[in-house]
Amino acid sequence: MHRTIKTRPDTGPGRDLPPEKAGSASIRPDTLDSYIGQDAIRGLLRIHIAAAKGRGEPLDHVLLTGPPGLGKTTLANIIANEMGTGFRVTSGPAIEKPGELASILASLKDGDVLFVDEIHRLSRTVEEVLYPAMEDHAIDIVIGKDAQAKSIRVGLPHFTLVGATTRPGMLSAPLRDRFGILLHLDYYSAEDLKRIVLRTADVLGAEITPDGAEEIAVRARGTPRLANRLLKRVRDFADVRGNGRITRETAKEALDRMDVDPHGLDSLDRKILRQIAGPFSGGPVGLDTLSASLGEDPDTIQDVYEPYLLKIGFLARTPRGRVLTEQAKSYLRC
Repeated sequence: MHRTIKTRPDTGPGRDLPPEKAGSASIRPDTLDSYIGQDAIRGLLRIHIAAAKGRGEPLDHVLLTGPPGLGKTTLANIIANEMGTGFRVTSGPAIEKPGELASILASLKDGDVLFVDEIHRLSRTVEEVLYPAMEDHAIDIVIGKDAQAKSIRVGLPHFTLVGATTRPGMLSAPLRDRFGILLHLDYYSAEDLKRIVLRTADVLGAEITPDGAEEIAVRARGTPRLANRLLKRVRDFADVRGNGRITRETAKEALDRMDVDPHGLDSLDRKILRQIAGPFSGGPVGLDTLSASLGEDPDTIQDVYEPYLLKIGFLARTPRGRVLTEQAKSYLRC
């Protein structure tokens, strides 16, 4: 699915916000000033954007890496907003043929931001279309077949490609090297997540106390997307089972009922840890073996669950596979 959206009511080429985004647009920050956390990245983007605008040029191509749910799509939208340009959204799996990407590129206007989520999943033939587009603002089109085939170079508008990936190691070196700005998003601190929860509660009109926001934040795995999702579910609980006000006690009871523990671990996290601790005697165990024993997709384990377990020191990677740490063993004994 490819979407073209207008980033601000007063700028851009008059493109409409799609219906599925209308309800969530106010929850997402739309400027660097309203974006909470990732201070180093925000500081770098301010400089790069100010320099590009000062020269009257599009921003250089940007690669955003990091675990899911940390705000890569939001940052891409903010880049378009700050540059005052149009914003086009697509994803690697959605572009199956080189001609589809060529069509998207040809429809851009000068300065537009093209956001490609999961860019590591572009096929090699599609990826090769990007090389001249990123470097020379042109695409090569082959006309005819066999001996009559000839290549024609077609100029493109000067655009900014923002790529997002949870697996930067899967990007080919030629593609990665064509990005001028490389930014890695890390997990958020509990304090930043608390500020995000308070902001989202204000947008939603939910009544919440600071300690209620803190309880949600510490269980949100360092991830804004999860923090906002937990807030909405805790709000449901407060509306039905309480007086509509989210306090620490309300949040704790609701999150316990949802099986999210004080470390932010859910049932599958604990299932992963127990599987390694039990049948595999604490490890090491390979990803494919672990996913088969759990009946879970290996990509889900590797991209969604494993990074946080590594972050909090419950898992360690070795050349032979994943192993439990002493900290994880103590947790399981509790």
